[in-house]
Amino acid sequence: MNSPTTATATASAAATTPEGWRSVRTVVHELMLKHGMTRIFGNPGSNELPFLKDLPDEIDYVLGLHEQVVLGMADGFAQATGNPAFINLHAASGTGNAMGALTNAHYSRSPLVVTAGQQVRETIGMESFLSNVDAAQLTRPLTKWSYEPAAAADVPRSFNEAVFQATASAPGPVYLSIPYDDWDHPASSNDELLFRRSLSVEHQLSPQAVATLAERLRQASKVALILGSAVDSVGANAAAVELAENTGADVFLAPSPYRLPFPNRHAQFRGVLPASAHAIKNSLADYDLALVIGAPVFRYHQYEPDNYLPEGTALVQLTDDPNEASRAPFGESIIADLASAVQLLAQATVPASKSPAAAQQRCPDTTAPVGGVFDPARIFALLRENTPADTAYVVESTSTNTAFWQQMDLQVPASYFWPASGALGFGLPAAVGVQLAYTDRQVIGIIGDGSANYGITALWTAAQYNIPVVFIILKNGTYGALRWFSELLGTEDVPGVDVPGIDFLAIARGYGVQAASATTDEEFTAALKSAIDSKRPTLIEVNTILTSP
Repeated sequence: MNSPTTATATASAAATTPEGWRSVRTVVHELMLKHGMTRIFGNPGSNELPFLKDLPDEIDYVLGLHEQVVLGMADGFAQATGNPAFINLHAASGTGNAMGALTNAHYSRSPLVVTAGQQVRETIGMESFLSNVDAAQLTRPLTKWSYEPAAAADVPRSFNEAVFQATASAPGPVYLSIPYDDWDHPASSNDELLFRRSLSVEHQLSPQAVATLAERLRQASKVALILGSAVDSVGANAAAVELAENTGADVFLAPSPYRLPFPNRHAQFRGVLPASAHAIKNSLADYDLALVIGAPVFRYHQYEPDNYLPEGTALVQLTDDPNEASRAPFGESIIADLASAVQLLAQATVPASKSPAAAQQRCPDTTAPVGGVFDPARIFALLRENTPADTAYVVESTSTNTAFWQQMDLQVPASYFWPASGALGFGLPAAVGVQLAYTDRQVIGIIGDGSANYGITALWTAAQYNIPVVFIILKNGTYGALRWFSELLGTEDVPGVDVPGIDFLAIARGYGVQAASATTDEEFTAALKSAIDSKRPTLIEVNTILTSP
């Protein structure tokens, strides 16, 4: 057996493919060394042999003759060293043999990365011999996290996440099932970022961590402050504004925000980041430091692959969610209490003298409706001009996102709510619920006509309990976001994206909600004022042109 050696992030495995690119197997072997995993505790079967090929000299294989013994040895090793131990089991049968020992590891909170070989990916569904059926469920509830990558390209990131999940916050065993034909696939250029990944847990940012982050913010030539919805959820909005003004950072919202962490008319606000790897990379091209607070890194939507970060851009993530931190494929992650972390950073970055605050950004001009049909931007401008400053908006109209953020003036925390998963049906019911909570604030639901049908019966509840929410239905006769996606994907001729012929006025009145339509600015403004003054639930329907997110 080889003697243990100190692992380094630069250690490399011998194997490369004939063409010269590195394989998934090579990258994972190198990541093992980066994380100090110089031992494999295992009992191999056929599914595991491809992973063990070309094992680096720095990694020892510790053979056990039964999987319960294998896992027990690893458990003792992990508890004694305090470091994560690596286990390699044979598919479902080997995992099953180890389950008794896994029970001990679960209750002792041992940081174990348990891996198992899976059958060739394309044969799993037919339950071919040695398939691990529904592998991610096999070890639950004895593992704190379990997963089978959906593609070979995700194996290196998944392995990194497994290590972080095993060690972050309350440690514990995790489980990763990997089809054995994945190992010879080419690695991604983005996998290099995994070697620069770091994760630390600080229940409250230590003075050293605060000082280090504050100094990095001072030294950076241009900072992007990327705020997530959690900033609003924990009430750190004012501290986020202070931090932005103290550092002079450009402020973005992380993709697909579901709350309002920063006033969108602030002079330093630069908008919502687009939801694709390619677009975010381009958006961050001019920045040498990106500080992400209270958001995943990142929740992409449309598939436009690219390198995750521009060359020369460093990224630090502050989050209170160990899962967000563990699954991130790049950057330095710090798990900490968000509210106190933002406040401590704001206090640590106060400049000797602050420049006068710049004027708020000006809203783009809009045009009056033509033939009774509004541009959604016009509706948002009218809302901005004719509603109380503390109005809370519940929005479920994806195709109008760009216009909404350009036109609205949202300064009060908890002024914006959006479906965090993107699943339709949130808007109408959530608007009722938010209005129930905010008895001293007006709530307005901005709902697309496609979305409205998923939660339409919430109108009945609003009427029965006289909840004074105002619903604005933006009616374009189609699922606008799907129309945009059909162009993006080159599938313009697909069926099922239009929803013509719905009379929302009749539906609302049928449920007992007062309703009105508007075809001019004056009609809309009058209907809005009447709705707010009435203190009764009201639906206003407007026809709109089709726009893109």
